[in-house]
Amino acid sequence: MKNIVITSISTIMTFIPWTIIPLRSNAWALEYPAAGIIISIYAAFMIISGIFTIFAYVKGKVQNDLMKVCMVINGIYAVGGVAAFCMMIV
Repeated sequence: MKNIVITSISTIMTFIPWTIIPLRSNAWALEYPAAGIIISIYAAFMIISGIFTIFAYVKGKVQNDLMKVCMVINGIYAVGGVAAFCMMIV
């Protein structure tokens, strides 16, 4: 049961970063303070989801095929989140 719950959470975390697309289609989301806040929140979520998925795969021993796919995708998201933070700092 633990494996199913963790796999479900990781799968949901895989699709949440795509919700930025309809959100950023609003005019208020393109203005300076809101845009920075939105990107920071999404970048932090992507980093957290990558860490959660990798930790669950390695330490939690949740190693099924769907979890492997989620680990790769969320790992790429985590690297993208770190890159977004680095671009915002510079």
